[in-house]
Amino acid sequence: MKILSRLKRKKSNALLGFTMMLSGIFLPQNAFAEEGDEVFVASPFEVPTTESQSTDNLKSEETETFESNSNSTEEMITKPDEETTYKTSEETLAENDVESLSSSENEIEELSTSTNESGSKETETTPSTESDSEPSTESTENTTPADTTPTANPLEPPLATTDEETTNNIAIENYLRPFEGKTVVDIKYEGASSMTLPTVKIAANQHVGDEFTVDSATRDMDIFLNTGYFYDVYPKIEEVPEGVIVTYHLLENPILKDIIFVGNTIEKTSDLERLMTIQRGDVLNSVRLHDNITAIQERYRGTGYVLMKVTDMNIDNDGILTLKINEGILEGYKVKGNKKTKEKVILREMRQKPGEVFNANLARRSMQRVNNLGFFEDVNVKMNPGIEPNAIIMEIDVKEKRTGTFGVGAGYSSEDGIIGMISISDTNFRGTGDAVSVMYEMSGDDEDAHGITFSYRRPWLDRKETAGTFRFYNRTYEFDDYDTRGHLKEEYMRKYTGGEITLSRPISEYSTNYITLRQRKDEYVKHVSSGNAGNRSGASGSKWRKDNFGTTRSVTFEHITDTRDNIYNPTTGGRVNLSGEFGGWIGGDFDFQKFSIEHQQFFKAGHAQVWAIRTKGGIGFGDMTEFNQYRIGGQDTLRGYREDQFRGDRMLLGTLEYRFPLFSKVQGALFTDWGSAWDTGFKPDEFHGSVGIGVSLTTPLGPLRLDYGKGSQGGRLHFSVGGAF
Repeated sequence: MKILSRLKRKKSNALLGFTMMLSGIFLPQNAFAEEGDEVFVASPFEVPTTESQSTDNLKSEETETFESNSNSTEEMITKPDEETTYKTSEETLAENDVESLSSSENEIEELSTSTNESGSKETETTPSTESDSEPSTESTENTTPADTTPTANPLEPPLATTDEETTNNIAIENYLRPFEGKTVVDIKYEGASSMTLPTVKIAANQHVGDEFTVDSATRDMDIFLNTGYFYDVYPKIEEVPEGVIVTYHLLENPILKDIIFVGNTIEKTSDLERLMTIQRGDVLNSVRLHDNITAIQERYRGTGYVLMKVTDMNIDNDGILTLKINEGILEGYKVKGNKKTKEKVILREMRQKPGEVFNANLARRSMQRVNNLGFFEDVNVKMNPGIEPNAIIMEIDVKEKRTGTFGVGAGYSSEDGIIGMISISDTNFRGTGDAVSVMYEMSGDDEDAHGITFSYRRPWLDRKETAGTFRFYNRTYEFDDYDTRGHLKEEYMRKYTGGEITLSRPISEYSTNYITLRQRKDEYVKHVSSGNAGNRSGASGSKWRKDNFGTTRSVTFEHITDTRDNIYNPTTGGRVNLSGEFGGWIGGDFDFQKFSIEHQQFFKAGHAQVWAIRTKGGIGFGDMTEFNQYRIGGQDTLRGYREDQFRGDRMLLGTLEYRFPLFSKVQGALFTDWGSAWDTGFKPDEFHGSVGIGVSLTTPLGPLRLDYGKGSQGGRLHFSVGGAF
């Protein structure tokens, strides 16, 4: 059996009970009319009244109305009035699947946006209508057929139109109005048990001795319903010589014996029970029950499960309350707009599998990962209703950008002959998500600038997201060596050959471990021009060459935690990098150890303004060559100074930057950099600082950055392809 529990007074039901009273219908205690499991009656009640007492107080046309509705007891219980539609929660859910999904739009509004590389978002209208979604059409097939007699939901108010409610209100008021102005001789409360009667008496506004008014009576009826202990109430007025006796017939909720949760897989039943404040052994209070259901929904939504809803509540004859939970399922994915990129490259970034309970936090993270691939200008997501009730299909609409680049340069010199360079790269090679890059340089003879650099990265080697990167290089180029004052020490040709292999695997959603094996051979080729260090190609420079040129073999371990919302233009989150490099473990000419830590953090300072903070430190031990030492200076570290101007076995670096939009895809920046690199001790002799301004431009080839920094040795302009940290 189901009983009706309401939070707001629906006078259509009051009119139904009121009609039963006027028609002289008596229901014995514990009389229930049921038809299978779907038909139910309200909690039993008995009305001691006579037809003559009721009809004396009504106009003839009102009497005809009530009598026309007074059919057999069975018909009145099992069939609602044709003008008032009652539906079970399952029927309502099936017919309004799209509307149910739309109720969670506020929770997942951020997902239904268009996000471009610059981090700006443009809200996209994502109506989930039947016309543009086949699944929604199929879901409506679960609705109740037109020829099926609907039944009322026990713990939800019946659906009534405004016109019906107005008619019911008028009928009750017309019944009460003839007694207005008379003195209240007595007030009786029929149907209230000893548990609820004190609450009713305290809540009542109208008292014995007061002048009876329609407003007071209807107000008290609302108050009684709003206590939560009753699912319906209707008045009876008895006129006596001294005035009137007011009797409120209160239909009390049953006593709660137990609570059963059905359908919860995310939250444990024990955790949900702790949220329930309704007490076993007490009369069921629908107000508290509503608050408890809200608390359960907030618990789910607080962890991202925004589609969760309680689809059915009913209580049986034994007082066992059953709450049926539908947590909301992710039914599948649909990818649109990908012409080059393979669908699996996008879908493997999804943090949820079809069939799992939908989580808005994981969906948002999935979109961040797709953006961080760097293959798309825009990524839009739309939630469409699925085939099953309270299920959705995530539609991912991407706009691809150009990921391949090709560069060529050529020249002629009478001294060096033909000079040329050719490069080709693609960060989304053949749409697989792999990255490949090749650059070749050539000039006069073998001792002039020439070489090749090749790298290949595969981000998914297995289902555990193991990534692999291989790099090979063989270059000879002109190296300008400067001292800490920015003065040229020597210009010479440097050659380095070798390669690196890096493997990585995530250990959590935001943390990844890396291991890199590196072998590099550095050679001093020839002297080009002298600075304050002179010509070090001869015997005088033999010790310097021995200490800094040779074969380095090292193993590097890294742990990176990256919570940035967008790795190309972050606005929130941070990145922490812990690394240790060990040289000489697998041979080589140099034994050393390097330990570094770097922390980047980003904070929103307005709608599109961002504060960016970076701190970095490191310390090294052993045979540290100039090419293995820490180096700061230039675009990526200390702007306003030459590239790698400061070198040492210790290093400290700090940056504060304020970023703000200028135009579409153009961003400005104000910054200050501070740092130093030194050889011994834990404190440098002096820190080097700079301040400056910068401009970043987002292009199809990637971000371009131009900075001007001014330090203690003057100002310097820096240009780079790629954004700042």
